[in-house]
Amino acid sequence: MRRPAALTLLVAALLAGCGGERERDPVEQVPASARDQVAAAQEVDVSAFPEPGGSLEELAAQFETGGPQAAPATSVFRTGDNRLAFGVLDEDVRFVYGDTVVYVQHAKGGPVRGPFAAPADVLVTEGRYRSEQAASEEDPFAAVYEAMLPLDRTGIWNALVVSDLGDGRRIAAPLRFEVVSPRADKIPDVGEKAPKVDTDTVATAKGNLEAIDTRVPPAEELHRENFADLHGKQPVALLFATPQLCASRVCGPVVDQALQLKARYGDRIAFIHQEVYVDNRVDRGLRPPLQHFALQTEPWLFVVGADGRVTARLEGSFGLRAFERALQSAL
Repeated sequence: MRRPAALTLLVAALLAGCGGERERDPVEQVPASARDQVAAAQEVDVSAFPEPGGSLEELAAQFETGGPQAAPATSVFRTGDNRLAFGVLDEDVRFVYGDTVVYVQHAKGGPVRGPFAAPADVLVTEGRYRSEQAASEEDPFAAVYEAMLPLDRTGIWNALVVSDLGDGRRIAAPLRFEVVSPRADKIPDVGEKAPKVDTDTVATAKGNLEAIDTRVPPAEELHRENFADLHGKQPVALLFATPQLCASRVCGPVVDQALQLKARYGDRIAFIHQEVYVDNRVDRGLRPPLQHFALQTEPWLFVVGADGRVTARLEGSFGLRAFERALQSAL
C-alpha cells in the first residue's frame, strides 16, 4: 500500500515538532476492516474522474446510484471558498472509504464544476484519548471526507459525491445545500474579533463535571480556564460540542481529538470545551456562549489568536488533520 504524499508530510511535521519522538500515524487507529481503504482515500487523483459536461443528472448516469448516500457534516455555506464535509454510506448503510470527488452545479443552471478532491481525514484518536462513547461504537465513523468548493452565487446548489471503492465500483450520491451572502452569516469569521464570552469551568460548576461535559468520562482538563479570561492574551482553541447529545451520525469525536492535540500543542495554545445545551437538555435551548457566537449547529471549532481575532473556524465533523491545520493558524 502506498503512503500518500500528504500523509508523509504530516508524519514528518509531527516528528519535527516533538523533538524526534514518534507520533503515531492516525491511520493506525482506524479499525482494521477499513484501514487500507482510509489510508488510500487520503490522496485523490482527480484526473481519474470524468470531466463534467451537461448536467449533474447526466454525470450521475455513469455511476451506481440509488442505494448509496452522502451524509452531510457541514451546513453553513457562504459565497466564496467553502468546506464541505460528509460521510459516504453504501446501499447497506455502512460507511465506506475510497478515492472521492465532488461535482457542483447551481440549481438555477450554469456549468457543472469539478471534480473537486475530497480526501479522507481520520477521526479516530489514540485509545488513551478515546471516550467511552467513541470506544463503544461497533461501526465507527473512522474518517470524514472534506472538499473545498468555490461557490460564487447565493441560492441552492446541487452536488454529486462520487467514490471509487477500488473494486471496480464507483458509487454516487446527491447533496443539496444553500449558499448565503457573507452579510447573512453572523457567525464570527476569520479575521474578526471573537466575542469575549464566559465559558463553563470546573469552578463555575462547583466541581460537577457532568453538568458541563457530556463526554464519558468528562474531560476535566478542557474546563479549567474561562475563555473570557484568555481572550486577547494568548491563542485559544474553543470547541463547542456535545459528545452525548449530538444529533447527527457524522458529528465525529471532536472532543477526543481536542484531548489528543492538547497533549501536543497545550504548551502553546489553550484548549477549551464548551457544552451546547442548557442543563444538557436539548429542549432547554442553547447555552449563552453559543448564542453570543450566533451558532445554531454544532460542533464548531474556533481558533482565536493572541489578539482575540479568529484565525480558523471549522463546522461540523472534522478530522485530526483539519484540526491541526486550524491550530497552526494561530501559532
